Amino acid sequence: MPESQFAYRRILLKLSGEALMGQGDYGIEPAVIRRIAAEVHRMSESGVEMGLVLGGGNIFRGAGLAQAGMDRVTGDHMGMLATVINSLAMQDALEKLGSRCRVMSALKINQVCEDYIRRRAVRHLEKGRVVIFAAGTGNPFFTTDSAASLRAIEIGADIMLKATKVDGVYDSDPVTNPAAIRYEKLSYDEAIAKKLAVMDATALVLCRDQGMPVRVFDLNTGGNLEKVVAGENIGTLVE
Repeated sequence: MPESQFAYRRILLKLSGEALMGQGDYGIEPAVIRRIAAEVHRMSESGVEMGLVLGGGNIFRGAGLAQAGMDRVTGDHMGMLATVINSLAMQDALEKLGSRCRVMSALKINQVCEDYIRRRAVRHLEKGRVVIFAAGTGNPFFTTDSAASLRAIEIGADIMLKATKVDGVYDSDPVTNPAAIRYEKLSYDEAIAKKLAVMDATALVLCRDQGMPVRVFDLNTGGNLEKVVAGENIGTLVE
């Protein structure tokens, strides 16, 4: 598809750590990460500037560790390191396909990846490199959804795409309620007031205040990323 047919020039794609597990209970399923990398690679090769944020819930989740009795700050730091692990795995999968890719970490780990510097990140994108933003915001108590919202705004993305296991935002859990209704479009305030499982409130407020649209869609269906970038009405749009 020619670049001129894309609705967006620069996007921020948010992936949960759980999306990398496949059918497993934890860790990274190689076939899954290869499939996702292939879709990202196609978009990048077509001229779309791609930024990624990956969660770390397939390895560690800071809030869950805190509930089990661990210090919350320590747990969140472990969760940030888990996102670095996932980011390096995604970088490897993308580079095997021929993509030029950089991992930029909010925590200083420059023996394995670059430090996050906004201007350098934008320059990487302008040069056609996929940029993976790791380690969240670098601060405890902030989710990777908040990190994705922040990075999307900082790099001037046209839209933030949140890839999930379901095909949009519902008024209740579609897994447990077959009668759940999917929204095609929502306002930020509706999503916050109804406490819908879009993103955490901090991330939504950040997107609302800076006018960053969010589209929630199912990445498990092949070709959906390309359809969304082309402007098709896939999933749920929050703006």
